[in-house]
Amino acid sequence: MRVALFVTCLADTLFPDVGKATVRLLERLGQQVEFPQAQTCCGQMHVNTGYLRDALPLVRRYAEVLGGYEAIVVPSGSCTGSVRHQHAMVARHYGDEDLARRAEAVASRTFELSEFLTDVLGLEDVGAYYPHRVTYHPTCHSLRLLRVGDRPLRLLRHVAGLDLVELPDAEVCCGFGGTFAVKNADVSTAMLADKMRSVLATRAEVCTAGDSSCLMHIGGGLSRLNAGTRTVHLAEILASTGDGT
Repeated sequence: MRVALFVTCLADTLFPDVGKATVRLLERLGQQVEFPQAQTCCGQMHVNTGYLRDALPLVRRYAEVLGGYEAIVVPSGSCTGSVRHQHAMVARHYGDEDLARRAEAVASRTFELSEFLTDVLGLEDVGAYYPHRVTYHPTCHSLRLLRVGDRPLRLLRHVAGLDLVELPDAEVCCGFGGTFAVKNADVSTAMLADKMRSVLATRAEVCTAGDSSCLMHIGGGLSRLNAGTRTVHLAEILASTGDGT
């Protein structure tokens, strides 16, 4: 299968280990992964803040650069949600039906990481080893837009050495929401405080999720508390086969 990695802006600029872990994991599972260097932002932040015209060339770029692949794997529920639910809409908003159809076609082959592992490869045990106490935060876009359900949890339950503990009020938003955290800082901070309280109640060493954005938000809060709990992307846990560090 010809597989492309769509790395996302956050992995590209701030969390490169997430992209590297995704490739390492997929190659261990026998996939040939390519990284199309012409890829750019998915355009989600433009659409979510009302700049649809600025998102249009990004939609076109995604379809042109990634349209030839059998599968596109994305270590982000948020960006996957944008590709699936916004790209064709943006194209149709500006009357480009040909682009809308191409966007729909490539969106149908775009998968969030846990979806690709479970639904396409048919795997739950990916041969990972991670000897830590871990709790999982289901991010809003993966939970509500993509409906990934328990796929990440099924993968985590098969990780050797991992002690998975349930997160209280897991489905409650962490408060990030992209520009929401900037425009509504007080509300975002209050939501973050609730989420951190739930994470710390688990006494987990690690809080994981499928989106670097939420982990950045939660991890920033936890670091300021010197709580001793760190955030690690799901891809990094699933790619781990050594001592879990």
